[in-house]
Amino acid sequence: MSIVRPMIGRDSRFFWEGTALGELRIQQCNACGVLRFPPGPACPSCGALDRGHVVAAGTGTVFSYVVHRHPPVPGKELPIVLALIDLDEGVRMVGEVVDVADGEDGPEIEIGMRLRVDFNRIDDELTLPIWRRA
Repeated sequence: MSIVRPMIGRDSRFFWEGTALGELRIQQCNACGVLRFPPGPACPSCGALDRGHVVAAGTGTVFSYVVHRHPPVPGKELPIVLALIDLDEGVRMVGEVVDVADGEDGPEIEIGMRLRVDFNRIDDELTLPIWRRA
């Protein structure tokens, strides 16, 4: 069974090119410097279309999380732990948290837990960011 693949377009290509290189990239407005995630065509702060990116440190804190137990997800083993992560750069990102044991009381994850990014190379065309305890 194959994995569900993300849509890669003009606004997000830089992000996926970064994951292939082991970089977590955040879009930055070249006009005013504002960081934003998810990426988009125009800066929500100043409206400029001049966009670039910065390479994030790859560390952050769990803001919230959910444990997905059903329904099945193609290419994934359940349960899947998904977190909303406050990156140290000041933006939030949703990511899969791996290597948190799913015990009797649920997975070993909590709000405020420090995480670091890692990368899961699926094939030559896709590398997904995943998150682990820092």
